[in-house]
Amino acid sequence: MSVIEVRHLRKAYGGHVVVDDVSFDVGEGEIVGILGPNGTGKTTTVECIEGLRSPDGGSISVLGLDPQRDRAALRRVLGVQLQAGELPERLRVREAVELFAAFYEDPADPAELIDRWGLGPKRDAFYRDLSGGQRQRLSIVLALVGRPRVAILDELTTGLDPQARRDTWAAIEQIRGEGVSVLLVTHIMEEAERLCDRVAVFSAGRVVAVDSPAGLIAGLAGGQRLRFRPSAPVDEAVLRALPEVDAVRRHGPDLEITGRGELLTAVTTRLARLGVVPTGLRVEQARLDDVVVALTGHEPVEEPA
Repeated sequence: MSVIEVRHLRKAYGGHVVVDDVSFDVGEGEIVGILGPNGTGKTTTVECIEGLRSPDGGSISVLGLDPQRDRAALRRVLGVQLQAGELPERLRVREAVELFAAFYEDPADPAELIDRWGLGPKRDAFYRDLSGGQRQRLSIVLALVGRPRVAILDELTTGLDPQARRDTWAAIEQIRGEGVSVLLVTHIMEEAERLCDRVAVFSAGRVVAVDSPAGLIAGLAGGQRLRFRPSAPVDEAVLRALPEVDAVRRHGPDLEITGRGELLTAVTTRLARLGVVPTGLRVEQARLDDVVVALTGHEPVEEPA
């Protein structure tokens, strides 16, 4: 079951098309990531899903609701953490959560939510006195106080130190564990690889790929590289004939094979049949940022912590 369905979404500003025929979905219980360089339509797409912008074409459904037509009902099922969200410096943690809880007919208990997300010792602290990780945990609490079934998290860990980032990742996994589906916008490839069941890669206003991180990596041409010294001469044409192999190159006595899918299994199985041992075998695996570069032509840029 899809909790978010985006079909052929289009949005333009003054004749400049920023979202062009975008389609993807988020399944129940999934964490789906949105990846891609700045200026590729990610934020506009998310704002259309949240009902903050009106699309020029296509359709959006969130749990069967139209974000434009059913705004009041949408607020009851959708929790949103905004990238640039800020609170007044002298607002206390419990005051912020109680204020947001007052917006809903049947909110979660503020005190219980504060304790569950590790902010109990900070319940009376001013917002200005919270660390970056504590502010992000508070933003999650505010997104969840209305008991949403779907949460949208936008650049949640940008600028955090490594420990705060990992703590926040654990919090996101906890959200999914409580039955909330998550749409996660991120520039951090390690974050997407760890958390996301699937990712949608944006480029120039379009979705150019949707798959699991592992599936995208496995499908990348030349995304895997094997290097070894064969124990006996090998006919390179035999290896090139394997469907998983993209190229075979010789470096002195060594062979370098690039390919995709089950490359290691395919090559070692064929070598075994030939009675050849791949000595000094080294395996290099592409990462998600390699896929994004290949699909968009841009290196993922992460804001420094």
